[in-house]
Amino acid sequence: MNIQIFGKSKCFDTKKAERWFKERRIKYQYIDLLRYGMSRGELNAVKNAVGLENLVNKNDQDYPLFQYLATTEAKLDKLFEIPELIQSPVVRNGKQATVGYCPEIWKTWE
Repeated sequence: MNIQIFGKSKCFDTKKAERWFKERRIKYQYIDLLRYGMSRGELNAVKNAVGLENLVNKNDQDYPLFQYLATTEAKLDKLFEIPELIQSPVVRNGKQATVGYCPEIWKTWE
């Protein structure tokens, strides 16, 4: 397994996800979403795995502007520019990905 956790340092679900993997002694790489963001390739791979609407944090202050963007490409560009709009944590295992705290799915990756 090659686990990556893209999260926000003050996000409760990110901390829970890290704890879940630590308790099972599964190695993971943590990436601070607000500091480093995601590459376009990573963002596209996650979008393909979970869908664009599941990737977006609907509680963010920039969401009202985001939802009126016309094309998927424009929405991906906005997520790339403003990583705060990405729901956290994003957990990747190769081409598989989850958004939020999803231990029932992570169990199937073991």
